Amino acid sequence: MTDLNLPILDLSQLDRGPEQAARFRRDLRDAAHRVGFFYLTGTGVTAELEARLHRAARDFFALPEADKLAIENVNSPHFRGYTRIGGERTQGKVDWREQIDIGPEREAITDPDAADFFRLVGPNLWPAAQPELRDVVSEWHDHLSGVARKLLRAWALSLGASESYFDEHFGEPSTLIKIVRYPGKEDPTPQQGVGAHKDSGVLTLLWVEPGKGGLQVERDGEWVDAPPVPGAFVVNIGELLEYATQGYLVATNHRVISPRYPDDRISVPFFFNPALDKRLPLIQLPEELAAEARGVTQDPSNPIHALYGENALKSRLRAHPDVAAIHHPDLVAARAATAQ
Repeated sequence: MTDLNLPILDLSQLDRGPEQAARFRRDLRDAAHRVGFFYLTGTGVTAELEARLHRAARDFFALPEADKLAIENVNSPHFRGYTRIGGERTQGKVDWREQIDIGPEREAITDPDAADFFRLVGPNLWPAAQPELRDVVSEWHDHLSGVARKLLRAWALSLGASESYFDEHFGEPSTLIKIVRYPGKEDPTPQQGVGAHKDSGVLTLLWVEPGKGGLQVERDGEWVDAPPVPGAFVVNIGELLEYATQGYLVATNHRVISPRYPDDRISVPFFFNPALDKRLPLIQLPEELAAEARGVTQDPSNPIHALYGENALKSRLRAHPDVAAIHHPDLVAARAATAQ
């Protein structure tokens, strides 16, 4: 551990021979078992690509409001596009941020008999005023998909499974990129940039604007800061990886505190998850690891589903009630009836 409150791991160790690779896998397993969060260096992401993504994010949020609202997510039944400040909820409370959500570019599924979660499949909304955004996001997506697969193969080996375990059960991954801006607040008390939550999938790789704090991770019942580290991503696991290991690996609560005005903050989380219709089977852990599995967190208000699509739909409906009400009133009504 370091003074940064989170472990730092170097992905390039996997390419430095068997001994270094084995050490990386042990450290990876330990970090996800004890903390659920760590910093990751050695990903091969260049400073040039980081700078291009950062510039594209700044350029998008600097667009006239009309250009951003032209791709507002209330126009997308697939929860894609721009969310204005205050347009998202965590734990029922307003998040003070604006963002654009970008997922796999696919045709909408129109089969009326398809599972509810297939409503998340569809095209993205891209800003006509900034055509270059699509190119840099595509390059970012492809590189981080490779990083995520490399991590998951290392995790599989560290947990006593075959290296291809996650490849075999993922199908075509469900990815999501959020380009987020946290505007400054003048209030004297900390504000909810995004409220305390756990990610609903498998793996998140977070890029944070250099020098900008605000991310906090819950450790031993207390909130600790996780400031950005130059050249590193902040990585955390989601609820599905906790489920697949029956609590040996732990999904951890985290939140973002809004910066003070006039400062603001850009961050870009990349979520790497299974296909919507894929179910991660339980990993048969070695006996010594299984003995340390804590069981899956039980929260009646936040059930963890083995089928990823159910987890993803649960998350989207809660986070964007306006989109849900406009495009999916039947799902809202069904869930309200179940809750009674």
